[in-house]
Amino acid sequence: MGKNIVKHDHKVTKEEREDLMNQKSKVIWLTGLSGSGKSTVANELAVKLQNEGKLAYILDGDNIRMGLCKDLNFSDDDRKENIRRIGEIAKLIADTGVIVITAFISPFIEERNNAKEIIGDDFIEVFVDASLEICENRDPKGFYKKARSGEIPKFTGISSPYEKPLNPDIYINTGEMSIVECSDFIFNNLKLD
Repeated sequence: MGKNIVKHDHKVTKEEREDLMNQKSKVIWLTGLSGSGKSTVANELAVKLQNEGKLAYILDGDNIRMGLCKDLNFSDDDRKENIRRIGEIAKLIADTGVIVITAFISPFIEERNNAKEIIGDDFIEVFVDASLEICENRDPKGFYKKARSGEIPKFTGISSPYEKPLNPDIYINTGEMSIVECSDFIFNNLKLD
């Protein structure tokens, strides 16, 4: 923490905000390769939570890169800073009592551990697994084709590593399960009341 900064405690607590919304806030951190289905699962999960009377908000990688993190590129250091910023934002939103769903490749174990350290006990790591072959066949944004042709350097899974979670809180495989099955599985493994 910088000099001349003092934390100001607020009279209304996180627990009181959670009670008001009749839910426990969590940060559901979806990680996986590009094309694994993170954003699609996040959206389906948000709909399910909404239908169950739970307030959720999605932080999506591309959307965040258009605003808060538009000054960052895809170097290893900038990827780490991107995830640090997301961890801080997710923590703030969760402090309001809202359930946060993040959809970020977040390719490095260290950066996910740092996000978990920032967020604390509310952090739930979800590994959205799909084989590289499946992700390349899906290639919804055309990134794999560009990466294979050399247009995108340091692309995760091709020319930059993806470090799979060693012990995720929740594991789903979008190559074997439907999006609805994946979102239902995540929902059924959350403790939100």
